[in-house]
Amino acid sequence: MKAVVWHGVGDIRMDDVAEPAIEHPQDAIVQITTSAICGTDLHMVRGTLPGMVPGTVLGHEGVGVVAEVGSQVRNFSPGDRVVIPSTIGCGTCSYCRAGYFAQCDNANPNGRRAGTSFFGGPEGTGSFPGMQAERVRVPYANIGLVGLPDRVSDEEAILISDIFPTAWFGADIADIKPGHTVAVLGCGPVGLFAIISARVQGAGRVLAVDGVGSRLEQARALHAEPIDYNAEDPVAAMVELTGGIGPDRVIDAVGVDAERPKEGPAATGENGFARELAQVAPETNPQDGTWVPGDAPSMATQWAVQGVAKAGAVSIIGVYPPPMTSFPIGAAMNKNLTLRMGNCNHRKYVPELVRMVASGHVDIESVLTQEMGFDDTIAAYTAFDRREAGWTKVAVTTV
Repeated sequence: MKAVVWHGVGDIRMDDVAEPAIEHPQDAIVQITTSAICGTDLHMVRGTLPGMVPGTVLGHEGVGVVAEVGSQVRNFSPGDRVVIPSTIGCGTCSYCRAGYFAQCDNANPNGRRAGTSFFGGPEGTGSFPGMQAERVRVPYANIGLVGLPDRVSDEEAILISDIFPTAWFGADIADIKPGHTVAVLGCGPVGLFAIISARVQGAGRVLAVDGVGSRLEQARALHAEPIDYNAEDPVAAMVELTGGIGPDRVIDAVGVDAERPKEGPAATGENGFARELAQVAPETNPQDGTWVPGDAPSMATQWAVQGVAKAGAVSIIGVYPPPMTSFPIGAAMNKNLTLRMGNCNHRKYVPELVRMVASGHVDIESVLTQEMGFDDTIAAYTAFDRREAGWTKVAVTTV
């Protein structure tokens, strides 16, 4: 079968790979009808999320039709239409039972303390073959699949595989109260869904920080208040727009691959941070292309801590790799901030989000900006990686 395969930093290819097969009685094989390209995939392609094993099939977002089930999968049958949550959980350990599916004791083959497993990720996550493929093996399929009603389209369902639940999780752990002002850093697809999620969870105002005009316009269409970090200092703008206080909650939906400001106060270093970043930012090892962590916190986390109100909360759902060890902890401590972060517990949220979309409670398709055929996936990666205008979220139709 055809699949998008990681061969090295900057080197992904459409290859012929072996067909997946049932390996455990709790497995299922799903024929993928729609997959997607995520910003997290770009972390692996760029090398900022290290530990990828050559030959790994990429992709952690998938919608499809069940083709085969193992003997212990009692709740699904061939022909069922499903969405596949991105992170993998067994459903029976104490963490899964408490809703922490992303910290499952059993899913990660590297051991109970190894952390999150997800499809198409680095060796530390288990190197599970991903969903940018014609078919995929889903472990723990009785819990790792969620059925789809006919009134939820593939285009809607692919957004519920990862980015909508990740954003919902980010708003949830931010502990948004009715009337709160929430700032969202990054208006990529997760950031746009964070705007939607914050509104549904009670936010009175949402500020949206980004440097790409088309994404800021999408945020404005969702009635967020855009802040272009290429035109103004985002920290100063967040504070000014909130009467000198700062937003009650900040959601970092950016992660390690934040794009630096090209111009304006944030680029020239008027707040002091851009100069610091230029001196110690992460770089790439020229010998093997691996990521070398710098000593500075990310720009997004710095802006979040600087901008949020005293005694506020910062929620981090943008992806940061384990080698990153720096964070503005002193500033956060001295502002009495609450910090919550992590990988989304997808299976906790996906069923309810499917119901919300099916009922018409939320309209989510505006976040999806591009649909491509499977054979065009590599070209789609190139456009998405360049942050070209209009390339916010890309779905890939497999069949």
